[in-house]
Amino acid sequence: MAFPQLLVGKVAAITGGLTGIGRVCQRSIGSSHERWLTKQAIALDYIRHGAKVSISHLGGEKETTLLEALRNDVKDIEAEALARFITVSGDISQPETGRNFVAKTVEAFGRLDVFVSNAGVCQFAEFLELEPSLLNHTVSTNLSGAFFATQAAARQMAQVQSPPGGSIIGVSSISALVGGAQQTHYTPTKAGVLSLMQSCACALGKYGIRCNALLPGTIRTQLNEEDMKDPVKREYMEGRIPLGRLGQPRDLAGPAVFLACEELSSYVTGAQLLVDGGLFVNLQ
Repeated sequence: MAFPQLLVGKVAAITGGLTGIGRVCQRSIGSSHERWLTKQAIALDYIRHGAKVSISHLGGEKETTLLEALRNDVKDIEAEALARFITVSGDISQPETGRNFVAKTVEAFGRLDVFVSNAGVCQFAEFLELEPSLLNHTVSTNLSGAFFATQAAARQMAQVQSPPGGSIIGVSSISALVGGAQQTHYTPTKAGVLSLMQSCACALGKYGIRCNALLPGTIRTQLNEEDMKDPVKREYMEGRIPLGRLGQPRDLAGPAVFLACEELSSYVTGAQLLVDGGLFVNLQ
């Protein structure tokens, strides 16, 4: 059944859109090549719903295959879709990267209606052995990067374009609400993203900008692929989830479309939307 397009004419920018929740990829290594299997996620769903989309990515030769695969996925949606899709490289942990990303998006498409702060890193580590470099990298990417990129998007939405307004979505985590023994450097950053969206909702409402947080549960991405290879741990995780399965990045796409669409969520701001298969309410 065909669904109506909900984001026609909207301009959306997504940090970290090349892999993971921004775009799904699963890695299968063969004898002489890597094969990337792609499914729908936020960037592709926005394209499907008629939006113009820009994604940021770190850059480098290792991403060439990914970029080509993503462009092919966009083209598969419809031949003309590539005309409303761009990529911008840069390290999101640097303050100037967010500003450049927003500027390039506006240069290409004229304005900015939806901004998804999705870039993030997660590397498990024991608290007593945690090196300052890992803490600093995690904070600068997940929290400082989210702050500066969100600020750049908000300035465009509030001060530059006419009419002002838009939707900002911060991808937080269930980890913002619970602890993790090997995530003492990670969980505070995701709690920070949630708090950032709540405070931005207060600060930016007068400009017609809605700010909300998505809180995914355990989502199978390249960030946790190694961890989930342990069948005992995977079975344990699935057993705690009422819906009986781990999440997929595509599970975040529908909620992201909902929060981006004014017709569906025009009175939703400062909210936190758990997308976890019921995991949080079952943690007892």
